[in-house]
Amino acid sequence: MAPRVLVDATAVPADRGGVGRYVDGLIPALARAGADLAVVCQRADAERYSSMSDLVEVVPGPAAIAHRPARLAWEQTGLPLVAQQLGAEVVHSPHYTMPLRVGRPVVVTIHDVTFFTQPEQHTAVKGTFFRSATRTALRRASRVIVPSKATRDELVRVLDADPTTLDVAYHGVDPDVFHVPTDAEKARVAARLGLRGSYLAFLGVLEPRKNVPNLIRGWVQAVHWRDDPPALVLAGGSGWDDEVDAAIAEVPSHLRVVRPGYLRFADLPAYLGGATVVAFPSHGEGFGLPVLEAMACGAAVLTTHRLSLPEVGGDAVAYTEPGAEDIAAALTSLLDDAARRASLGQAAMARAREFTWAASAEAHMASYQRAAQQA
Repeated sequence: MAPRVLVDATAVPADRGGVGRYVDGLIPALARAGADLAVVCQRADAERYSSMSDLVEVVPGPAAIAHRPARLAWEQTGLPLVAQQLGAEVVHSPHYTMPLRVGRPVVVTIHDVTFFTQPEQHTAVKGTFFRSATRTALRRASRVIVPSKATRDELVRVLDADPTTLDVAYHGVDPDVFHVPTDAEKARVAARLGLRGSYLAFLGVLEPRKNVPNLIRGWVQAVHWRDDPPALVLAGGSGWDDEVDAAIAEVPSHLRVVRPGYLRFADLPAYLGGATVVAFPSHGEGFGLPVLEAMACGAAVLTTHRLSLPEVGGDAVAYTEPGAEDIAAALTSLLDDAARRASLGQAAMARAREFTWAASAEAHMASYQRAAQQA
């Protein structure tokens, strides 16, 4: 019999970034798979989660947990009470941190290990916090879920984690949400972004790990001499990479960089599927959800061989080393070969269909069952 599971969705950010997409995709899939599920969330998300399934019991947390310090304090004090009131047999903490005294097994999702392997790519405060949370989860959680084999292997290599406690559960992509866009959808989003011609797309937080400055420099080298150079659109949070502004300042005046910030969720398929190339030359990811989402939209994707990204892209994406010269060469090759871009787009759609939230839910439920058996 499946254990009753409480998913703590209070860490989901309002911008529905990576952890938001993970939790939002997982919860309805768990419900469809027959999980005995309850969700505690921020009050602003209660209606969203309630609408996902009639089978999921949704409990709004106190208003104060919209602020991170209060949420972290509540995680240690309020969350155990909610778990007790709901009769939860397992608690799933989907974003590194966990309650330490909850009186039942806890499953924690650790998304990547770059806080240890690439500390220079994160702020000092963020790095210190997530390194501590990761160590605590490995020491105290009954099971740890990771989104890729690469992340599992890095936890074992870097932190000497016990591999028998680590469960790989790939993320999925919803084909009803991320799909090949129509011409009308592409035109609508292009108009909203003020684009009149072709463009290269990036989606993600502008932080050092995403390697955006080298993307900008590589794009300049690949397009500055063309008669009708594609624009570069950098969509996502502003982040803290000071080099981005410096790289943009060097862009020749006849080239165009667009920074729209966060895009509406409904606009993402047309944005990704309408791009000539989606470029994501990251220094390393625990999974790489933007790559998978772009693949599902039929985009020709350029990424790197770092960490989990080849697990996601397989043979259906193009690869580059992260240096600006390498990115320039890879972009030039793709821009000059429409047939290859079309072929990659077709292969990407086929591969993306292998990553389902249903399969992810099955892997999560197996992890919950293992945790319950350890109680």
